[in-house]
Amino acid sequence: MLLTSVLWLGLALAGQASAQCFADYKAKQDNPLRLQYGIVELPDSACGSHEAAARHARDVVARSGWTLLQIESIFDASEFQRRSANAGAIHRR
Repeated sequence: MLLTSVLWLGLALAGQASAQCFADYKAKQDNPLRLQYGIVELPDSACGSHEAAARHARDVVARSGWTLLQIESIFDASEFQRRSANAGAIHRR
């Protein structure tokens, strides 16, 4: 999905009125081992469960060569600002 590849900070600031759903996740790369904390925007169909969120996020992070380890939580735009400060721009998908 094209929207998942843009920086979420700009999207959140521009469209806070929309009913958005996000998930924060942990992912890894091997050789050498690298760990990542990130945030991904979810489609409406993936907002209801960690399993659906994981299916969506797995595909998104794999495009950048990462392996999803787990979904930490699912949240809406009201939580995005606070959580995105921990993710850093490169880890918002």
